[in-house]
Order: sequence, then structure tokens, then C-alpha cells
Amino acid sequence: MIKLTRLNGSSFTINAIYIEQIQSFPDTTISLTTGKKIVVRESEDDVILLVKDFYRQISIVGVQSKMEGPHCEEQ
Repeated sequence: MIKLTRLNGSSFTINAIYIEQIQSFPDTTISLTTGKKIVVRESEDDVILLVKDFYRQISIVGVQSKMEGPHCEEQ
């Protein structure tokens, strides 16, 4: 879950797994997989960072191992 703020100042939490799209119109609008749209105070970049942190917390996005990446030599 990530914590966000509606335009009226009230905070709420949302399950980031249901976020389909994030856009700025200029207000940040989050489209959910259910079709619902939510406008929030946070910037698009801030929401993306919150989602990435959430994915790391639940181990959907892992840490790159030492054997992976562009600087690895073949063994």
C-alpha cells in the first residue's frame, strides 16, 4: 500500500498493484485497473518512487545480483 493525498488535503492509502497508469494533466491522475481515476497532490515522479518502493517491500522488484548487469564478465 502507498499513502497519497487528495487535492482536498485528505490522505488515503491505495494498493499500488492496481495502478495501471500515472499522468500529469497538470494534476497527477492515477488510473486504476478497475477504471477508476484518482487525482492526487503528489507529483507523477513521487508516485512512481512510492510504487517502486512498495514493489521492493513486497519483493516484486528484486535487487540486481552481483552476477547480473552490464559490468559482469562471462564465466
